[in-house]
Amino acid sequence: MSLSRNSKRDWREYRSLAVFLLLMLGFRSAWADWVTVPTGSMNPTIIEGDRLLVDKHVFGLRIPFTHIRVTAGENPARGDIVVFDSPANGQSLVKRVAAIPGDTLELDGETLVINGRAASYRPGDLRRIRDLLSTTVAEAPVLLTESSAGSEHEILLLPARSSSRVFGPVTVPEGSYFMLGDNRDNSADSRYIGFVPRPNIVGRATRVVVSLNPERYFLPRSDRLLVPLQ
Repeated sequence: MSLSRNSKRDWREYRSLAVFLLLMLGFRSAWADWVTVPTGSMNPTIIEGDRLLVDKHVFGLRIPFTHIRVTAGENPARGDIVVFDSPANGQSLVKRVAAIPGDTLELDGETLVINGRAASYRPGDLRRIRDLLSTTVAEAPVLLTESSAGSEHEILLLPARSSSRVFGPVTVPEGSYFMLGDNRDNSADSRYIGFVPRPNIVGRATRVVVSLNPERYFLPRSDRLLVPLQ
């Protein structure tokens, strides 16, 4: 009897906290969340230590803690930066949508070709290199601005690395997407893990909330606070 009374008292004391935690976790699961980026696969757009805000309901509102969508939402578009579960191992990844269902994609010496039209390139903003980790800078990266199929953003090339620079052509099947990392020579993307099914796409990464520099004792990078992603 005493145990029962204690249990009821404990529940009255902690139920508000339990309900708050459940609602917060449900919100993060279905509406919006943040992710930490530990790798350089999206350099120079996203760098190691960035914490990204992820809009999860934009591609359809989901039942919390599931991949079941109750609304259709938007379809991912070329150029979107998205968070998705890898079809290879379920790992959460952040990449850019390079091709949508029905597109034909190929890489020709790292030139992106969509539906037979090659992307155009020009030198990127070299000031972006100063944000990269010293280990990446030591590899003499090449920074370019890529314009392709209505999307324009910067990419990074690491000429000294061995990577899949010639790929395809492949046609993206219905209900799937082809993802590429902006760091073309250091990204485990659809060249290696295959097409990404629509249900695996969790949300769109919209901005850097805060960035902690792993080379400087994880101190915040003041110039990356609330920076929108392009």
